[in-house]
Amino acid sequence: MSWAGKILRVNLTTGEVRSEPLNMDWARAYLGSRGLATKYLTSEIDPTVDPLSPANKIIWATGPLTGTMASTGGRYTVVTKGPLTGAIACSNSGGYWGAELKMAGWDMIIFEGRSPRPVYLYVENDRAELRDAAHLWGKSVWQTEATLKAQHQDPLIRVSSIGTAGENGVLFAAVVNDLHRAAGRSGVGAVMGSKNLKAIAVRGTLGVGNIADPKAFLQITAEKKKVLADNAVTGQGLPKFGTQVLMNVINEVGALPTRNHRDSQFEGAKDISAEAMATPRASDGKPQLVTNQACFGCTIACGRISKIDQTHFTVENKPQYWGASGGLEYEAAWALGAANGVNDLEALQYANLICNEQGMDPISFGATVGAVMELYEMGVLTKDQLGIEAPFGSAKALAYFADITARGEGFGKEIGLGSKRLCEKYGHPELSMSVKGQEFPAYDARGIQGMGLTYATSNRGACHLRSYTVASEILGIPVKTDPHTAEGKPELVKAFQDATAVFDSAGICIFTSFAWGLADVQPQVAAACGAEFTLENLSTIGERIWNLERDFNNRAGFSAKDDTLPKRLLTEGARTGPAKGLTSKLGEMLPHYYEIRGWDASGQLKPETRERLGL
Repeated sequence: MSWAGKILRVNLTTGEVRSEPLNMDWARAYLGSRGLATKYLTSEIDPTVDPLSPANKIIWATGPLTGTMASTGGRYTVVTKGPLTGAIACSNSGGYWGAELKMAGWDMIIFEGRSPRPVYLYVENDRAELRDAAHLWGKSVWQTEATLKAQHQDPLIRVSSIGTAGENGVLFAAVVNDLHRAAGRSGVGAVMGSKNLKAIAVRGTLGVGNIADPKAFLQITAEKKKVLADNAVTGQGLPKFGTQVLMNVINEVGALPTRNHRDSQFEGAKDISAEAMATPRASDGKPQLVTNQACFGCTIACGRISKIDQTHFTVENKPQYWGASGGLEYEAAWALGAANGVNDLEALQYANLICNEQGMDPISFGATVGAVMELYEMGVLTKDQLGIEAPFGSAKALAYFADITARGEGFGKEIGLGSKRLCEKYGHPELSMSVKGQEFPAYDARGIQGMGLTYATSNRGACHLRSYTVASEILGIPVKTDPHTAEGKPELVKAFQDATAVFDSAGICIFTSFAWGLADVQPQVAAACGAEFTLENLSTIGERIWNLERDFNNRAGFSAKDDTLPKRLLTEGARTGPAKGLTSKLGEMLPHYYEIRGWDASGQLKPETRERLGL
């Protein structure tokens, strides 16, 4: 079966921690991780609940392939109602924590209520208990992990925790594990902080041994690892350059959002690219990039480990940041760099370190700073309000904002609200480059049309990890489509959305989809979980998960009016590049997307869709 078959339920209000059997009917219908946790959450909370109230719940969940020999089988998800958006929040992380929970014998942990004081959960195989975290409150993610490992005298404990951002209610606060892997988006860390839950420390030594067909599983996972190794992206590009391989590529096709999406190409892209990270610096003759790194069970190893320039103004008097640590990924480098017009690679790494250390989503943080810089250049915000001059391109402002946002000081409290609330407060809601309150990632919807539809319809707000049509429109995976046309994009987006739900719910990394399709995942799931998981069944499961999330959002108050993009992308043509003059063709794509989804004109599931999917 490959599921552990049990979950932990933690009542933070009363302090009760108890085990209960996993609902296997739900497991077969929703697979695990993202899908299964969403089923539990949507069955147990009122969709209209205040995300930061005790009535909201938050779930850490693994998938059936988590902790197994499947490549990249180290993923876990954090599912809750998100405070940044008010929509369903499902944030995915790698590293080693997810596999550790599974090897401790648990499929998921459900937290409910609110603790009257700071606590952390300690899990050691079958034993689980809440412990006092007063000594951890106010500490960074890095300090929290080191303290817990020393306290329990076990360097192999895995820790999932929040830093000061989550404690201070930054609405895009992240949950961080293994120092720099993060369930990063939608503010899941703020929910954790609202419950006075500082960390979950896990030690698992039981392993994952309940594979349905072990011999077949070993054979098929070995075959699929070879597929990854032989692929140009997963076998060469990502290991060598990481996701940052995309910086120059996306800039050249004219789809790199720049200066709060005013432009779609950044003249400084080469200065903050993967190639720049690997180039020796003039100051010390050393490159920023030290090595690559893999998560549990990963044969791709796209992670970056970097060392900042010790003479840079951000760290010259801060030796705690001089060591090797998590380096820039593409989305973070874009959000901290091009989105703000900043081409200082070391400043980007500093802001990235602060996001890792204190638990902030660098995408929402950086994109919100982009809105602040535009408001500053318009004269709406002043130096007196911000505490610093903040024109586009200011590396000093970027670093300063990272510090004060993480600490919840001064104007950092405003930045911590996210761009939607901030721009509304200062009279320019149109300058928030977001959907459902969540900021865009690093692809311009005018230059890559499928991504515009992806953003508008994403259940957790603007997101590239729900339907990465960039693979098809730019990289030609699995087939090449024209990024400038609307034709065929509704079908493409739906296919990506449904398939991604399966990858996430299985407990594997979405990056495998550069080489694998559902036909590669299906035999692995079938060998691990049972023959009932046919290709047709998995496809239906993906569609069921997507519609379950959509239905929750509808019941929370979202409708067709929320499936839109900022005016800038719908009315202002791209200024340069191959997409020059183009706007998003969302209006052409959305009605047909609703039709093939089985939704009515208001964006609600039709009765026959509910019946077909068992919702």
